[in-house]
Amino acid sequence: MNEQATKKDIRLLSKEDLVAAFLEKGEPKFRANQVWEWLWKKGAHSFEQMTNLSKPLREWLDNYFVIHFIVEDKVQHSNDGTIKTRFRLHDGHLIESVLIPVPNDDRFTVCVSSQVGCGLTCAFCATGQMKRVRNLDAAEIYDQVLLVNRQCEATFGHPLTNIVYMGMGEPLLAYRPMMESIDRITSPDGLGMSPKRITVSTAGIAKMIKQLAEDNSKVNLALSLHAPTDEKRNEIMPINEQNSLDVLMDALHYFHQKTGNRLSYEYIAFNNFNESYEDAVALLQLCKRFPVRVNIIEYNTVEGLDFTKASEDKIDRFARFLSNNGIMTTVRRSRGKDIDAACGQLANKG
Repeated sequence: MNEQATKKDIRLLSKEDLVAAFLEKGEPKFRANQVWEWLWKKGAHSFEQMTNLSKPLREWLDNYFVIHFIVEDKVQHSNDGTIKTRFRLHDGHLIESVLIPVPNDDRFTVCVSSQVGCGLTCAFCATGQMKRVRNLDAAEIYDQVLLVNRQCEATFGHPLTNIVYMGMGEPLLAYRPMMESIDRITSPDGLGMSPKRITVSTAGIAKMIKQLAEDNSKVNLALSLHAPTDEKRNEIMPINEQNSLDVLMDALHYFHQKTGNRLSYEYIAFNNFNESYEDAVALLQLCKRFPVRVNIIEYNTVEGLDFTKASEDKIDRFARFLSNNGIMTTVRRSRGKDIDAACGQLANKG
């Protein structure tokens, strides 16, 4: 049997478990705290890097534990500055993260993945064609933020300002590792980033939206809406059949009341499908239930799928209607299309 396979991934331990392991070995508690800092504040990926520990203690850690750090597999640079990185996990699976820089606004966003593949089969999405293999663990999500932050600082001389859980997978179906990763990223003894800078995007899992509210999460929430009626949403997003718009609106209203956190709708504009005047009126009605902003997104072509993007004129007319009716609306022009890094395009292509 592979010796590495018999060792426990130390980053799967809670802080309490780590302290208990050190006390059992006869080591003082502060040694466990030092290791915790190396793992989650400094992002160490080997015990050899933990230079304030004695050599025998590092050898003991190396004998009993492993750090399943993700590794860079391929990096692609877009003409617009977007950077897509494919990472290889310890079991050989691949995931992708995207760095989206907007230097003029001092805004540098990483889009992280939460699953290997995705089980939701949304009709327009490349990742949805892949099938879900497994959830990422908290450390694998954390590593994406850590490594892309280093990439951001090296390339643009600026740290990340925002994190969006909008990469491969449905974050609310990887709920526990997602929440643990947010804790590691925002904790003072982790990366210390503000939860207000984090947005979790969901295709619409009503039960888990309510759970997020119950857990009093400080993050922002985005619903991948993409159609303003159940009839149209059922066509492109099978998840809607178990999570109808009425059910989702109730869950989002509960989330807003409980947390006061920012809510937004992601709305991809498909040509001749969801960008008519009637669609805009139906979307406006959804927006009146509680404060929400709308992000209208250009569709990015996915090989083998029949969808095409709406024209810029249609998109602008749609956005103007919402804005004129008091809805905070932005149009997100696609970034990273030339390297398949844009919304809906992540698919681990060679």
